[in-house]
Amino acid sequence: MTDTLAKTADSPSGARPAGSAPARRNRRRLRPAIRSALKHAVLILCALVMLYPVLWMVVSSLRPNDEIFQDPGLFLTNLEAGNYGEGWNAFSKPFSHFMINSAIVVLGAIVGNLIACSMAAYAFARLEFRGRKWWFAIMLLTIMLPVHVIIVPQYVLFSEFGWINTFLPLIVPKFLATDAFFVFLMVQFIRGIPTELDEAARIDGAGHPRIFVQVILPLMVPALATTAIFTFIWVWNDFFSQLIYLTDPEMYTVPVALRAFVDGQSGTNWGAALAMSVVSLLPVFLVFLFGQRFLLRGIATTGGK
Repeated sequence: MTDTLAKTADSPSGARPAGSAPARRNRRRLRPAIRSALKHAVLILCALVMLYPVLWMVVSSLRPNDEIFQDPGLFLTNLEAGNYGEGWNAFSKPFSHFMINSAIVVLGAIVGNLIACSMAAYAFARLEFRGRKWWFAIMLLTIMLPVHVIIVPQYVLFSEFGWINTFLPLIVPKFLATDAFFVFLMVQFIRGIPTELDEAARIDGAGHPRIFVQVILPLMVPALATTAIFTFIWVWNDFFSQLIYLTDPEMYTVPVALRAFVDGQSGTNWGAALAMSVVSLLPVFLVFLFGQRFLLRGIATTGGK
């Protein structure tokens, strides 16, 4: 036993065995780095999988028609930039005409939602009236109601008004606070604003209209920006409602015009269709890019007390 202790004391490494404390500390430091690298690798892989259809669409918009569905890769062999020119002038009107139509519908929908939904949200959040909780619950239930359920009675109603083949069925309902999701979003945001501000304004002689305009609205900028961004994306990409109400090709919006590229009887110019699909995505991408900080701030602060 004494000889063994003496050999251990005389060893070059001193009294420390092979699995010493510094080695264990180094292993502990490496583990979080390895986990972080694996997580980032998985996230990058998932991002590439989700972005692949968009990237393929962009690449395929620069391919000849006979190569689009033959090559699932993302590398170009033959460049066909003329697809954009053909798609832009494929109809009697240039594609910019349909983008202007979509812009009119989107602008009207944004203005309607900002005005009507903010007023309805203020009423639910600040006013006291009989049956407020019941009306609020009914409003929330409409979120779960599919648009396909109400499209027939709405079509009959708008047909009686003579609004078919106009932009009115797509814009006017927005001024009636029909998007319950945005009403709920703003109600939660207003509830997070201290009521002491309302009381201070009321002491100064302000009524509900002045409190709403001068006190609540300036503080609702994140929620209003979130509403505007979501409205833009949803209305710009809306195909079903616009297909139902717009029958004249001159009234077509971007989604309906893209559908017109597909012809079941003659050959479809897929290169031109994909090229205009890329063009139609640019406004959505730009709005999301420049409005991302407002979108994140609006969602993060909604419901905060």
